[in-house]
Amino acid sequence: MKSHHLSLALFAALLCLCESYTLRNSVSWAVASNDVVVEGELDAVSEEEVAPALLVDNSGLWKQAYPPSVLRNGAEKPKETVKSKKEDAAPVSSASRVFSYRMEEVKAPASAPSPPPHQETARTARYMAHYSDWGHLATISTQDKIKGLPFGNIFSVSDGPMDNSTGVVYFYVTLMDNSVADLRSFPFASLTFSEAEGDFCRQQVFDPEDPRCARLTLTGKMVEVGPEEVEFAQEAMFSRHPVMRKWPVGHNWFFMKLELKQVWLQDWVGGVSLIPLEDYFKATPY
Repeated sequence: MKSHHLSLALFAALLCLCESYTLRNSVSWAVASNDVVVEGELDAVSEEEVAPALLVDNSGLWKQAYPPSVLRNGAEKPKETVKSKKEDAAPVSSASRVFSYRMEEVKAPASAPSPPPHQETARTARYMAHYSDWGHLATISTQDKIKGLPFGNIFSVSDGPMDNSTGVVYFYVTLMDNSVADLRSFPFASLTFSEAEGDFCRQQVFDPEDPRCARLTLTGKMVEVGPEEVEFAQEAMFSRHPVMRKWPVGHNWFFMKLELKQVWLQDWVGGVSLIPLEDYFKATPY
């Protein structure tokens, strides 16, 4: 019995000596840069000049936790250091490095109002283009194994701030993306939205392929936003996707928009609607 109690005492002592670690409440993105920005220095540097703070250890997801008393008393946290490559027995590939940003900076979007009556096709199309936060973009691929074949990808989008819908869909992209590389070769694409993205179809128990669960496809030419329009494009994208401000500047992000050629909508049984562009832009999503 004594040896049993002694083992428990030793185990308890070891636990007290151990540093505790916790999983961070953060979102991470793999980057190729070897540069590390220590958390705490980020506020002193312009958001537009540097990527978000990198997590301090090469495992990527864990950060030292501090006892509640330290945080309550406002005491200074122990300084965190970044291990150099020389100290690592097995150097970690730069591709495994990640950066992190505070989740509280991203505000939850307001829920969309109920969709318009299905008979109002132009308004329904504008409603879907405005209240959708992301869509599926189809391009003609330039990848070696599927060159000339369709290729689909997901993109975050915005047709303007929540109180200023334009019907023109904007993108924030990088040439490191396969789809954007495709567009340099053939700039035409189709962007598809589904009402299944929101709550309506689930509440009505509509399958995403049910015609009553509306789907909208906008087809046109993808062009880079000109200097006179960049400020609005930035407001449109960053107001709806604030985390984009923290994306790594080394990826050379830029704004694009879709110049429409066709608006295709199915929002009810019995066929589809090809909405004239004039009617589409005259309609309002509100």
